Amino acid sequence: MVRLACVAVLLGVAVVGAQQAATPSFEAYSKFDFVPGEKVVAIEDFAQDALGDLPAKWNTNAGGEVVTVSGQAGRWLKLTKAGFFTPEFVTDVPDNVTIEWDLLVRPGFEGGQPLEFALVQADPKHVDDWDSGPNRFVVTAFPAADEGVDGTSRTETRQDGTDGTPNTQKSAQLRANGKPVHVAIWRQKQRVRVYMNAEKVWDLPRAISATAKLTTVLFNVTGGCGNCEYYLSNLRVAVGAPDTRNKLLTEGKWVTHGILFDVNSDKIKGESYGSLKEIATVLKENADLKVLIVGHTDSDGAAAANLDLSKRRAASVKAALTKEFGIDAVRMDTDGKGATQPVDKNDNPAGKANNRRVEFIKK
Repeated sequence: MVRLACVAVLLGVAVVGAQQAATPSFEAYSKFDFVPGEKVVAIEDFAQDALGDLPAKWNTNAGGEVVTVSGQAGRWLKLTKAGFFTPEFVTDVPDNVTIEWDLLVRPGFEGGQPLEFALVQADPKHVDDWDSGPNRFVVTAFPAADEGVDGTSRTETRQDGTDGTPNTQKSAQLRANGKPVHVAIWRQKQRVRVYMNAEKVWDLPRAISATAKLTTVLFNVTGGCGNCEYYLSNLRVAVGAPDTRNKLLTEGKWVTHGILFDVNSDKIKGESYGSLKEIATVLKENADLKVLIVGHTDSDGAAAANLDLSKRRAASVKAALTKEFGIDAVRMDTDGKGATQPVDKNDNPAGKANNRRVEFIKK
């Protein structure tokens, strides 16, 4: 019965692939300043879970299942019932952390209840009582039913037991048009920024208490919603505040995991814009600085192919810095090392993500 239910899900969302348009262009991210944390500590793509099952590393008081979606890559967690869903492998939300994921709903989303994303201080043994904790930050995504109508986002805060005033605004990124929305949360101590695709939807300087010890990442569906299933994929958690200037100028090397590429490709993803802008700013402010750009891959695939891919990716970074930011090409050389210089294990998704990196070495 589980497998039959999963097939029904696939048929039910097949229209998504038919209506999906191209992802936002690189140029669309010209005002995008999101920079992922220095080290990836968790990645969830549901590859290890059986279709039709609730993911083994998640907890819930509701119901969900891993599915594939026609026209979309990878696997997705489908949420259909009211309740919370939390990745149990995330046990700390430090002062400097970035959390990203892809969100998808059906075309013609039918109202119902919004999806809440929360950073909370909660008892891990009683996560179902997460809403009563002393500290929390909640942002909602409420897609519109019509492709031409903007959806709604809302923020709520609680600091040391005191609730703040909620706020609401519209976003064109939350139109239910069958396209995945890439959501990124960036916490820097008290400040929280929320991005949806290329748009910075929220930038709240005092969203979290200075003394809060947040422990839990949580998704919550607040009520039954008929045809408003939510699909989540590609959860990525990274920690540490990037320090581009200091590391490149004084330590001689800056390593970033924030320049991302399409799978097995040297095409740079649009959400890499913030990381590219970081290094471009340092190069512009230090006109005599020259760098060697080195690409690295994980160990999946043939060694020769990985070496070639890493070289092509480094060349793509150089080309982007020249075209998009006006950095003189003669200041940048490129190289690639394939999978020959790992900085983490290659036997888990987070380790592989850390090995897929771009290094800028001062010459």
